[in-house]
Amino acid sequence: MRILGNILWHIPFCGFMSALLCFLLGGLLVLTVVGAPIGLGLIQLSKFLLTPFSCAMVSKSDMDASPNKQWETFGTVVRILYFPVGVFLAVVAAFQVVGLFVTIVGIPVALVLAKSLGTFFNPVGKVCVSRAVANEVASRKAKAQLDGYSS
Repeated sequence: MRILGNILWHIPFCGFMSALLCFLLGGLLVLTVVGAPIGLGLIQLSKFLLTPFSCAMVSKSDMDASPNKQWETFGTVVRILYFPVGVFLAVVAAFQVVGLFVTIVGIPVALVLAKSLGTFFNPVGKVCVSRAVANEVASRKAKAQLDGYSS
C-alpha cells in the first residue's frame, strides 16, 4: 500500500518536483552558510518527499543525538529568524491540505502535506528516517514519558 501511495504521489501529483525544489532551495541555503541549519532541514524534507509513505520526519533531539553546542545555538538563532517564513509556509500548506481533502483523488497528497507541516514550520534539526526507525523513536519517547510518571 505504501508503494501505491508513493506512486500516486509522484505520477499524477508531481511529488518529485516538490522534492527537487526543496533540495535545490536547501542546497542554496547551505551554500550561504548563514542559512545552513534551514538548508539541511530542507534537504532532509526533500528526502522525505521522495518516498513520503515509507519515511517520516523526526527531530534529532528525539534520536538522542548530542549536537555541537555552538551549532545548536546558531540553529536556535536561525530558527527565530525563520519563524515568520515558517508560519507563512505552514499556513499555505494547511490551506492546500484542506483544499486537497475536498477531492477524493487529492487525499493521499493532502496526507503527505499534513505530515510535513511541522517541517515546513521548523526544518531545523529534522531528519528523514524510515517508518521502522520513526516507530522505534516514538516508542522510546513514550517509554521515557511513562517512566517519568512512575518515579
